[in-house]
Amino acid sequence: MGDRILVVEDDDDIRELLQHHLRGAGYEVLEARDGVGGLRLARTARPDLVLLDLMLPGMNGLDVCRNLRKSSRVPVIMLTARDAEVDTVLGLELGADDYVTKPFSVREVLARINAVIRRSRSEVSEQDVPEREQIGNFVIDRAAHRVLVDGTEVRLTAREFELLSHLVAHSGRVQSREALIQQVWGVNFMGDRKTVDVHVRWLREKFAGRVPFELVTVRGTGYRLDRLDAATASTAPSAPRAR
Repeated sequence: MGDRILVVEDDDDIRELLQHHLRGAGYEVLEARDGVGGLRLARTARPDLVLLDLMLPGMNGLDVCRNLRKSSRVPVIMLTARDAEVDTVLGLELGADDYVTKPFSVREVLARINAVIRRSRSEVSEQDVPEREQIGNFVIDRAAHRVLVDGTEVRLTAREFELLSHLVAHSGRVQSREALIQQVWGVNFMGDRKTVDVHVRWLREKFAGRVPFELVTVRGTGYRLDRLDAATASTAPSAPRAR
């Protein structure tokens, strides 16, 4: 599965419609039928984006958004049947990233999800990713554009460096090929997405068995960088493993 989307919607037909199309687009989908359950899932399941209906039983979408923003910056797209400007403005002032007015086209919702996630990751990459990160004997210095293993620099191409940097920054989380292409090659890249597979293979050839992490293939989706504990790292193979 790719990015995790939480759909908070009390209308069963709309929720099932969104679930069907989101999963068809490669997303993992979580669901909640009311505001309290949606807020709980948003806090515990760590979704990549929340689709949040405005009119919910128990706790409405505005209150969910208000409470969620006290502890999380997860992107939020409001779903509303209302067309009043005041609701739109209020939702955005409370921290929603975008809104879609019902009835909506699924294509529009998917486009807005992609745009908000892309913008959110761009902001994270600029603000939250440290200039220097270390995993055991491995060091990536983003400011100097260098990678060191046991103190010795490993030569990487620009694309290899950016790909590895992104995977390290998001270690433990699956990165779809589409997301990697957007982040590393750019949204205007027109080549084959298999270029991601080729670059991952090159990185494995350079690092497998030498560092306390591994690049794991998630079948049908993409890749994940897993950090290894000391015991696992000490028994890591000396040659690249086929995956």
